[in-house]
Amino acid sequence: MNALLKSATIVDSKSDFHNQNVDILIENGVITKISKRISNPKKYREYKLDNLHVSSGWFDSSVSFGEPGFEDRETISNGLDTAANSGFTNVALNPNTNPVIDSNADIAFVINKANNHAVNLKPVGALTVSSKGIDLAELYDMKNAGAVAFYDYQKPISNPNLLKIALQYASSFDGLVMSFPQESKITGLGVMNEHINSTKLGLKGNPALAEELQVARDLFLLEYTDGKLHIPTISTAKSVELIREAKAKKLDVTCSVAIHNICLTDDALNDFNTNYKVLPPLRTQKDTEALIDGLKDGTIDMVTSDHNPIDIERKKVEFDHAEYGTIGLESAFGALQNIFTTKKAVALLTRGKSRFGVNESTVNIGEKADLTLFDPDVNYTFSKTSIFSKSNNSCFMGHQLKGKIYGIASNNKLVIKN
Repeated sequence: MNALLKSATIVDSKSDFHNQNVDILIENGVITKISKRISNPKKYREYKLDNLHVSSGWFDSSVSFGEPGFEDRETISNGLDTAANSGFTNVALNPNTNPVIDSNADIAFVINKANNHAVNLKPVGALTVSSKGIDLAELYDMKNAGAVAFYDYQKPISNPNLLKIALQYASSFDGLVMSFPQESKITGLGVMNEHINSTKLGLKGNPALAEELQVARDLFLLEYTDGKLHIPTISTAKSVELIREAKAKKLDVTCSVAIHNICLTDDALNDFNTNYKVLPPLRTQKDTEALIDGLKDGTIDMVTSDHNPIDIERKKVEFDHAEYGTIGLESAFGALQNIFTTKKAVALLTRGKSRFGVNESTVNIGEKADLTLFDPDVNYTFSKTSIFSKSNNSCFMGHQLKGKIYGIASNNKLVIKN
């Protein structure tokens, strides 16, 4: 891939050209020159895009594509295209497929499906066989096949001894264990945050306590085992406190928050729109403020879209019976910019790479081109025309967002949206 990007503002605090407006020459997938003005004697294709900004490629630690088994929701091919059109060069794929990705053959299958794509797919293997929470899956074999972590997507590990053994075993080969923060016996049949709004709406509540008990338990197990733990998609103020305390003890723990959990509250559920039915549920304003503070001070390590396409048959039903999940890749940047500056939004979207075995790229001469191209200043209403996924279950439908994605440069390929 050879290209000349004209008049691009670089947003990368690790770059020698941060905040500068420059031309970027890419030859054979490598950045060979960055300068105020670059001539083009070899007649490479030039890209002159309105208000072009360039950062190192964005990373999402939690996406679901459905394939194999749920191709009606999303395929790996279209899911990766969606990621590229949304500015992501690396995504960690959850194992919530049918069959569940719980063996080295399954890991090899999804990696093979992603071959020759601009976006790098980083598979997450199931922690337990078929994600049933009974027996550990083939963790070491999956690690050797390319798995970057182990997680039963949105399924809590109810047996503390099983998680203890997983942490001990995975530490022998530097494996990353993920544990969903929910105590199901406390959650019961709750379908939204347990608070004033759940009472008003007559819906069963999922209390913050259910998350916080599980986080506290998992951190105790982590301290006992001296393992390596990632807690995905926390949603409460107390969870932030617990993880902050654990980090002060130097425990090897990281965590993420779903972007919709910092942008929306349970007030959004007043019309029973099932696109807002997510797990963990949307919480209160107090929780969102604590989560934002956690991102600012580094307690929360990364954001995720927690992209989870669900077909209309499983969403357009009564709220109690609808499946949990929202798509989020397409809205990630625009939603973040409603809260943070462009510089901070980009920083959040590039955090967490090393935890999942992703190369920490920068926008510098001599680096392989791993870039996201965007215009941060475009305001728009998120609608079906904004969606690239096969499913349309977005909790940001109709919301005002800010920021247009042009595409990515990665893996010696340049993807620019039409």
